Amino acid sequence: MEEITEFAAPAIFECPIRHIPIKRAFDIIFSMLCLIIGAPLFFIIALMIYITSPGSVIYSHPRIGRGGKVFRCYKFRSMHLDARERLKEILESDPEMKKEWEQTYKLKKDPRVTAIGTFLRKTSLDELPQFWNVLIGDLSVVGPRPVVREEVEKYFGIKAYKILSIRPGLTGLWQVSGRSDINCYQKRIALDEYYVDNQSLALDIKLISKTIPAMIHSKGAY
Repeated sequence: MEEITEFAAPAIFECPIRHIPIKRAFDIIFSMLCLIIGAPLFFIIALMIYITSPGSVIYSHPRIGRGGKVFRCYKFRSMHLDARERLKEILESDPEMKKEWEQTYKLKKDPRVTAIGTFLRKTSLDELPQFWNVLIGDLSVVGPRPVVREEVEKYFGIKAYKILSIRPGLTGLWQVSGRSDINCYQKRIALDEYYVDNQSLALDIKLISKTIPAMIHSKGAY
């Protein structure tokens, strides 16, 4: 598992940190309620993963947060334990899947995903543990997509100055706009920029209200 380190970014990523007290208060209250009310569902999902696939129930991965800081983003594990080896093998043997991975950092037919993991990903239930990330301040309920270091270095450029000024979100414009069906990466960045420029409590509530239907229809989720 990759070790967490400070994100060694150029000066352009040393962006000012924006803090909106009412947004943080909403995040704390909302995440606490979801963790308490959702506890039975969390238990059922964890039990299903434990029974059907060897390995830990919770998976964490380094993501870039507010101000370029690295944090552990928690999820219910949806992949096999040898996921890294499977990915390496398929990228070396299949040029089309390698191209898809390089464009989106996702695979529609991902050989790393377990049977129960496919369901969890399509419904976004694998992301429920991220309410803990929200509670402790790594994430916001609504915000830009949490991304990996390679994405920032390859795609963000000067736009990282704006996007990394606020906490990434558990949900947001990308998640309710087709998610992985948005093949153009610059479109994803444009959605993140739009949110940063237009964020408000009213917009957050609107996006949260759209998230549940998006989870049910599973559009672009894989």
